[in-house]
Amino acid sequence: MKYIISLILLGIVALSTTIDTGGPSYNKEDKVQDIVLQLGGEELPHKADRSMEGVSVKKGMELLTIGITTDSKNKKTKKQSAHFNCTSCHNMLLEDPDLSVSDPQARLNYAVKNGLPFLQGTTFYGIINRTTFYNGDYQKKYGDLVEPAKEDIREAIQICATVCAQGRTLEDWEVESILAYYEETGLKMKDLSLNEEENQIINDALNESSNKSEALSIIESKYLKASPAHFVRPPDNRAEGPTEIVKTDINNGKAIYEHSCLHCHEDQRYSLFHLGKDQISKDFLDKHFNKYNRYSTYQVVRWGTSPIPGKKSYMPNYTQERMSVQQLEDLKAYLATKNKK
Repeated sequence: MKYIISLILLGIVALSTTIDTGGPSYNKEDKVQDIVLQLGGEELPHKADRSMEGVSVKKGMELLTIGITTDSKNKKTKKQSAHFNCTSCHNMLLEDPDLSVSDPQARLNYAVKNGLPFLQGTTFYGIINRTTFYNGDYQKKYGDLVEPAKEDIREAIQICATVCAQGRTLEDWEVESILAYYEETGLKMKDLSLNEEENQIINDALNESSNKSEALSIIESKYLKASPAHFVRPPDNRAEGPTEIVKTDINNGKAIYEHSCLHCHEDQRYSLFHLGKDQISKDFLDKHFNKYNRYSTYQVVRWGTSPIPGKKSYMPNYTQERMSVQQLEDLKAYLATKNKK
């Protein structure tokens, strides 16, 4: 884990390296929010209070990755949760090739190419550039808990800590440390899919103080300020599957199994339920896929898991933006195929 943390820190340093785009006014590594402000855009409401005692980027990263850090007196904190880390459900790196859309298949392809998990929660990379949280159907899952969190990232962090991770409430300095880390991993101009003409418009606006609104509109069209979330039911006839799916992709299903299911369940990493690459694990899931029990993949992917004695079992359900109907059927087809590699 120390090796992983070191890599992330090195990544943050690397992201700060200046790379010239050929334009006169901004560099690829410039933070999107800095350019937005130069163009007259609004300051984000969740800026970290780095003056608070104990706040640091490193501590924020440690809380997110291992759930424990040290306070201002260098005393080790109590572990945030005995059950989960934030990275159980969230990536720390860029996970979408096009930030202007939420495309689960493009995200899966990117995860396979870059060795990332395919997860229920959105990545922390660029989360500081969002303006709303727990969007869409999360109201149905968490009720009034999400109301204060919709436009307040600090409240959203606390819901994740206490409800999703089933842990303790974070101290104020811990929340600000997490925000400080988020600020360091905010979107960069290189992350936006800008063409040459759009780059020129932005550079001209920065240099000449003209067309600022046009340049600002271009930038803000390149990334989502909220992550859409819509729940979807399993098919009414689970044995037959959804009528709109006419063909499945077993290789796609294999990728989902390895980058999603095994992320949490292999060697019981984040779950009491073990899965592996062995045939027994795959056959077990295949056997229960269409059933109405806690071992049904239809059930847990779309509805999550129910509590068990001694632990409030928790598996966030996949919204349609995080795993499509097609992808779930691809997974089903893969598990049903014998002699699976």
